[in-house]
Amino acid sequence: MHQLKYAARRKELVEILAMKGNFSTHVLQAIGKVPRHLFMDKTLIEFAYEDKAFPIGSNQTISQPYTVAYQSELLNIQKGDKVLEIGTGSGYQSAVLVELGAQVFSIERQKVLFHHTYSLLPEIGYRIRMFHGDGYVGLPKYAPFDKIIVTASAEEIPQELIQQLKIGGIMVIPVGNTMFKVTKLTDTTTEKIEVDNCAFVPMLRGIN
Repeated sequence: MHQLKYAARRKELVEILAMKGNFSTHVLQAIGKVPRHLFMDKTLIEFAYEDKAFPIGSNQTISQPYTVAYQSELLNIQKGDKVLEIGTGSGYQSAVLVELGAQVFSIERQKVLFHHTYSLLPEIGYRIRMFHGDGYVGLPKYAPFDKIIVTASAEEIPQELIQQLKIGGIMVIPVGNTMFKVTKLTDTTTEKIEVDNCAFVPMLRGIN
């Protein structure tokens, strides 16, 4: 009964997102498959399919579904893409990327969140490579990446992350209150496009 209820609510959420934004069927189907209620505190579970962000502890939030869909759309994920995610958080965005066909490498700086999500994702069927580390540094050992997604607001676009993108690769990153889509054109040049206003928790240096 619960599964049917949540499936119906996911369908309603997808319909809301389809009205709010110009999202591909691919992205909407991915959102429709991920059980967002499993990523949230039990006290908030009844609100899981509202298009809102909610606290998940460690001063972090589970992103608003619209934001997850929006960043995912900008990344234009192709099946098999190797994606670096900066800020695993609850793991909700990671799961959507997996549903889109990505191989996900994800960094979380908050140790408590890292351990929680590291256990949760495989329990509910999502396999990603997850690391406790500093998102500003990225994962040079595993580079280059086809796509990079940053889920916290940076002070600037980190050059370390640009270096870890393949030529032709895309990074979606909030800087301050602006979302950028960055395409790596050559080893030394990028195209940066401001795509929208946004609000995210700050991207912090170091680990915790």
